[in-house]
Amino acid sequence: MNVPLEEQIPSPLALADALAQHDYLAEEGLATALFCAVRLPQPLLLEGEAGVGKTQAAKALADTLDTPLIRLQCFEGIDASEALYEWNYPRQLLGIRLAEAAGSSLAEESLFSREYLIERPLLRALEHPGPSPAVLLIDEVDRADEEFEAFLFELLAENTVTVPEIGTLHAAVPPVVILTSNRTRDLHDALKRRCLYHWIDYPDLAHATRIVRLRVPDADPELAAQIAGAVQRLRSVQVQKPPGVAEAIDWVHAATLLGITRLDSEAVERTLGSVLKYREDQDMVRSAGLAWVAGG
Repeated sequence: MNVPLEEQIPSPLALADALAQHDYLAEEGLATALFCAVRLPQPLLLEGEAGVGKTQAAKALADTLDTPLIRLQCFEGIDASEALYEWNYPRQLLGIRLAEAAGSSLAEESLFSREYLIERPLLRALEHPGPSPAVLLIDEVDRADEEFEAFLFELLAENTVTVPEIGTLHAAVPPVVILTSNRTRDLHDALKRRCLYHWIDYPDLAHATRIVRLRVPDADPELAAQIAGAVQRLRSVQVQKPPGVAEAIDWVHAATLLGITRLDSEAVERTLGSVLKYREDQDMVRSAGLAWVAGG
């Protein structure tokens, strides 16, 4: 039996508790932003450094609502056809050849019917039948160009799309939309005005430790706390890619796999590639002293 959203998540606190059951610990501000995005509904723009859990928030929300997560990964040069729909030209050509072989003709309107339409993430999200709305994750929207931003704005404002050969399609159950950005460039004000906004900061040591222990339950508790602290220290130096929670989780996974239960200089050396992915960053940290990284 379908449970209405107002009963599933009656409050931000209830949503935070539900997300925790799906291994995502959301602080009060993020839980409130996600709650509003679902219940208003209104698109939510999540910004923050890489690795702080923006994408994971959308995944956990979809799990909590027991609904599909539909992800559009943005990249430089992405256009509407790659995000919305395109026609299956090989299948259209095959249909024409089969009709010719049978001595019949194929009307143009038949070639541009739903049978030949390939749905991309945006159209799949709009056409999700429900009963719960799909969670549409528009990931790293800052990597797309301003023209694509403008296209997104119009689509999100109306929850409709027009396919010239078919007509205007309306979302029966509008999706919950989560946009993420690493702020590689500023987004247009028009898009921001359409969205709720929340900045996800790096968690403090206690919260980071709880996250790591939740995501890697087999890890030694002391090791999880040591690595959470080590990641904070690494962010205090001028590395090219400051590590986030995702890297802390990877680090704990690697250390646990290797049977490490305590972080020391040797353990840091063996597992440094799990958290720092640039040679220059590793050299800098080695110069600062691996014992310092380990907290010694």
